[in-house]
Amino acid sequence: MIDWLRRAPLEPEIALGGRTVPIVLRRLRNARRLTLRLAPDGSAVRITLPDWAESREAIAFAHARAAWLESQLARLPQRVAPGPGGEVLYRGRALRLAWEAQAPRRPVLTEDAVRLGGPEAGLEGRVRRWLEGEALRLCESDMADYCAAAGLDPVPIGLTRAQRRWGSCSDKSRIRINWRLVQAPDLVRRSVVAHEVAHLVHFDHSPAFHALLADIYEGDIRIADAWLKEFGRELYAAFG
Repeated sequence: MIDWLRRAPLEPEIALGGRTVPIVLRRLRNARRLTLRLAPDGSAVRITLPDWAESREAIAFAHARAAWLESQLARLPQRVAPGPGGEVLYRGRALRLAWEAQAPRRPVLTEDAVRLGGPEAGLEGRVRRWLEGEALRLCESDMADYCAAAGLDPVPIGLTRAQRRWGSCSDKSRIRINWRLVQAPDLVRRSVVAHEVAHLVHFDHSPAFHALLADIYEGDIRIADAWLKEFGRELYAAFG
């Protein structure tokens, strides 16, 4: 018997790049095959499997693709926690993090920097909370634009720290957007909000949905999608 299978832990895991990574299994009724993904921050291997598939098949599938998973892990940007003199991404721009202990704790945006003070130990948390506040402010404005374009009343909007999804629409009554999109160019963040607003009318990806999205979104959705596909993982580098 394969050694890793004989000694399989209760919570499945796999060795990748010199460290142990958990394997997270998710069953979907409409899934037709096993789908393997590495979490954007490399923290887990995620497998979607049909109801009829056995868990051990999924675990074996992950181990059989270990070399591919390691290559994906190696491509992830190295996490660099924001610190004094470093940089923070904001709306597609790299801004200098100007920290002075005696300055006000609340971050202040200037032309080329984010200025803040307070204890250095809590700097990362203060910057992230500021970015989340900016994300909510911008996304609420985006949603107002697209709801007006679609002839809809605005719905509540919230932020998510999801590791895979950029946005979601719950029962046509609430929109949630990944806060990390505040680091991306405006056209990318706005494309995700427009996508979820279109779901308020068409809760699917039908031709009618795509037609509405093309009508309310002012840019080329293909450009925004391509940016996320190529650079999306980099939005996880600073804050995990």
